[in-house]
Amino acid sequence: MATGLHADFDAASYPPYETCALCHGLFGQSRLDKFPHLAGQKPDYIQAQLDAFLAGTRTNDGGQMSSIVTELKPEDFAVVVAWFSQQDPPAPSDPPQGEPGKALVEAAGCLDCHSGNGDKTVPYLSAQHAGYLAKQMQDFREGRRTHSDAAALHQSLLTGLESGIDDIAAYLASVERPK
Repeated sequence: MATGLHADFDAASYPPYETCALCHGLFGQSRLDKFPHLAGQKPDYIQAQLDAFLAGTRTNDGGQMSSIVTELKPEDFAVVVAWFSQQDPPAPSDPPQGEPGKALVEAAGCLDCHSGNGDKTVPYLSAQHAGYLAKQMQDFREGRRTHSDAAALHQSLLTGLESGIDDIAAYLASVERPK
């Protein structure tokens, strides 16, 4: 049995956004649609979500975020927010076949709020993973995502949509995110 051995990894010596990068990618572009792209997202939105996870008012499947945010020191939040919000936005996906998603987005007025204008705590939905968007819309519709002031609005807009959610998500994923 060896004695005196220790790990040479010092997590505290790395920037705090590297903890987030394990799922969201170092530059905020995640590989898996389970994890949203954070690159180029509104800083106030990122901060609001970190606060909501820390307070326990927002949860996610598996509870990873609620656990991870407790690993960050309060002063780390500003570093994380600045890092990801200042990265180049992700590229949009290829446009879906046909335009059903575009028509649904326009009819619901999704981009009236989820664009570069208006409330800084409302996220960009453009150039996000379609799978992530569809999951979040399903969570709003089913009442599993309730932490925001707009939860009831989203629930009412999405009630009755089944295949339309996938169409909306595919279209939004194909729209370029503002810089």
